[in-house]
Amino acid sequence: MGWISTLFVHKAIDLAVGDAPASRTVRQALYRLVDVDPDAPSDPRQMVADDRFFDLLEHLAAEFEQGHAIPIKIGASMRCDDYGAFGLAFKSAPDLMGSYRRVERFGKVVTSIANFQVKPMDGILLLSVIPAPSQRLGLAMTNELALAAAWSLTREVSQVSFVPLAIHLAREKPTDETAYQTHFQGPVHFAAGHNTLELATTDALRTNRLADQGMAQFFETHLEQELSAFSAQTALESQILDHVGKALSEGAPSLADMADRLGMSRRTLQRRLSAAGLAYQDLVSKARKTLSEQLLRETDYALAEIAFLAGFSDQSTFTRAFKRWHDCTPASFRRGM
Repeated sequence: MGWISTLFVHKAIDLAVGDAPASRTVRQALYRLVDVDPDAPSDPRQMVADDRFFDLLEHLAAEFEQGHAIPIKIGASMRCDDYGAFGLAFKSAPDLMGSYRRVERFGKVVTSIANFQVKPMDGILLLSVIPAPSQRLGLAMTNELALAAAWSLTREVSQVSFVPLAIHLAREKPTDETAYQTHFQGPVHFAAGHNTLELATTDALRTNRLADQGMAQFFETHLEQELSAFSAQTALESQILDHVGKALSEGAPSLADMADRLGMSRRTLQRRLSAAGLAYQDLVSKARKTLSEQLLRETDYALAEIAFLAGFSDQSTFTRAFKRWHDCTPASFRRGM
């Protein structure tokens, strides 16, 4: 299971709903969809499961006017200070090349998805979102958000106003390109198969507005510590997903059962999960989702049998869960492969 900062949840809902009194009910429903407290302070270190964020973006795209433009609007609204230490490291780097290298190195403290790769080439610099195998619309929208945010931070820290050589977006060309042209200000190429910001190397090597070697080193040290904590989180998550996946046909193990399997007390496991920003039931759901998809792709088992193997009480419960994950039935998913 991947993760993304709840910072983006708050931004998405604020942009979609606004602050009119009549929107309060809608706002609360959207927060319930991602299981995030609407009254909690915005903290970039608080994470939500990536699937839940994808659910939110897909819901906004389906149900809200201009919902497909939400990612570009979120990206356009981002500022370095929104990201805490990560943003301050970006801001204090010596130049944009240094800022982008920090994004490449430390991006996982903000999200495990939509991370970046920096590629210098013959007078140009490519900052590309690393592609993932999933075809979910929510992931595609998140990748677009990440590139839009990267350009916002670029403009914020650069001493000189400039335009990118090109912006390459994986998405198909929308009916209305206004939000894209307004934000990126340079030539936007749709249906490119990747999400990439293309800059002149001369622009990437100009000194940042607030470059400070001492501050940059301080925040790098801080981010190294955060990154180590996330590595430990990933290891714990992988162990639990493996154990749950193997046990689902006999019913999902309880938290106490899982603690026994991992050789620790229930309280210790709960503490480690909380420290890692993980929820046990989210991991059980992720294991069920992964196993269900695998069985639909790789076997011709009946849906009732897949429901049983994935730990569901019956086929109808399985179908409801699957529609929540993919916005289609298991049968439709299998036919579309």
